[in-house]
Amino acid sequence: MEQQIALQRRIDNVLLRMKHKGLTQLLVADPNSVWYLTGVDVTPGERLFALLLREDGEHTLFVNRLFSVPEDAPATVWFSDTDDAIALLASSCDSSKPLGIDKIWPARFLLPLQQHCPHMQTVLASDCVDDCRAVKDQQELKLMREASAINDRVMTRAADFIREGMTEREVAAFIDSEYQRAGCSGPSFPTIVSFGAHAADPHHEPDDTVLRAGDCVLFDIGCVWQRYCSDMTRTFFCQKAEGKLVEIHDLVRAANEAAEAAVRPGVPLHEIDAAARDLIAAAGYGDNFFHRLGHFIGQEDHEQGDVSAASEIVAQPGMVFSIEPGIYLPDIGGVRIEDLVIVTEDGCEVLNQVDKGIRTVG
Repeated sequence: MEQQIALQRRIDNVLLRMKHKGLTQLLVADPNSVWYLTGVDVTPGERLFALLLREDGEHTLFVNRLFSVPEDAPATVWFSDTDDAIALLASSCDSSKPLGIDKIWPARFLLPLQQHCPHMQTVLASDCVDDCRAVKDQQELKLMREASAINDRVMTRAADFIREGMTEREVAAFIDSEYQRAGCSGPSFPTIVSFGAHAADPHHEPDDTVLRAGDCVLFDIGCVWQRYCSDMTRTFFCQKAEGKLVEIHDLVRAANEAAEAAVRPGVPLHEIDAAARDLIAAAGYGDNFFHRLGHFIGQEDHEQGDVSAASEIVAQPGMVFSIEPGIYLPDIGGVRIEDLVIVTEDGCEVLNQVDKGIRTVG
């Protein structure tokens, strides 16, 4: 009963956003969003799977007979591989009114629907759901805290495990195995382990590069715990901390903490980005910080919404996003320090507790 109340609350929030956009019907196709609103968990592959939300409350789920749904799911229209699923969907839409479409719905479904309903206007409207998913409820926040606590433990174990002579690939495999040992579904994105100059590439893929004394060591890692993701970055030094990257490490840490101090309800997210970016630019490294400060996170590591100079989003309690300034020096290395934060009623809760100071490993 408690879960059904929570799901209905989420649907009501989406319907309110639909009303503000002048929509009476919305097609939700993202399986994560369908689960968020109904509790129905289906991985459809290439087959059609969608939830049609209507302002009158007559919601309909379209599901291939290969899959199953719980008894308390919304009214369901079943079809087989040989049925015309688009025709079934079209017959449930009001072709005289605009239909909101999910951003991930593929053209192989959208174009035939438009042919079935040539006079029906289709509009991109997945933000009706995305904006709701951006503000987590208490159960979601509990899971995200747990996912980040696991990530803290794995980061600490990885820092203790690493030794000079190991390869990036070897360390990444250890991290992924620790997630499995903790009961996670797996990493929330491909684990990033970067040694030395590779740390200048923010999305470096681990290879057979061997760790040497004096290298910087960047770990960007996250796990999936009961559907919800974690994400954290720390930068260490192998055996000795010296050179330009040590100075940069202190600067990046200061930028990370300045941005976190700026997080509170009512603050535009571009101001939070500026709190970190302006500090880095003033030190002469503005061109070496070339990505946004952060991204929203939840069921997916990167969800709709970001913390950037272009963001017009205003912080609200329950939002969860990353704070991850970085400075990257080609052929030398890079430093990134990342935490996840929850916007609270009067500031923010930093989810990651692994120390951000300079540390040697290996």
